[in-house]
Amino acid sequence: MKHDKPKYKQIIDAAVEVIAENGYHSSQVSKIAKRAGVADGTIYLYFKNKEDILVSLFQEKMGQFIERIQNATTSRQTPSEKLFTLIEKHFEQLSEDYHLAVVTQLELRQSNKELRLKINSVLKKYLDVIDEIVEEGIREEVFRENINRKLVRQMIFGTIDEVVTNWVMKEQHYDINNQAKEVHALVVEGLLKR
Repeated sequence: MKHDKPKYKQIIDAAVEVIAENGYHSSQVSKIAKRAGVADGTIYLYFKNKEDILVSLFQEKMGQFIERIQNATTSRQTPSEKLFTLIEKHFEQLSEDYHLAVVTQLELRQSNKELRLKINSVLKKYLDVIDEIVEEGIREEVFRENINRKLVRQMIFGTIDEVVTNWVMKEQHYDINNQAKEVHALVVEGLLKR
């Protein structure tokens, strides 16, 4: 598997920095290679092209996101607590890596339809995690049953995503982690069974 090769992670990490600093369109593969400390040709042993680097980077980082959320949530937690963990970990992971935040919030929003579809298919795994938490809340009769699940998922992800985008646009002049509790309270308030 190409992901096990030591240079794969090196290239991914270099790509995050180069794309964050220069923008996706101005990030030549040669710039990424130079930052990773590898020959240009080496990149093509791992990736087909620049688009493949962007999608792989997202896949890799989204995989880490999901892993961190799954490691931090336990069966003992209520659905509401799990949702808080998801929000908290999302903010934490991006506040720890500003370059990654710039890439996920700005550079991944490409107008190229094919690229968007690939990114959406990666994102689906994350949305599935949100769905599972909401479903559990409904099963345990903590969350209302008569909710539009698709809309709920869009609202939860959309809210988290917009809060991070705003933080990136304001050049992280404040600690985004302080907003996790409030975002959670607002989201859960709309889900709770009365």
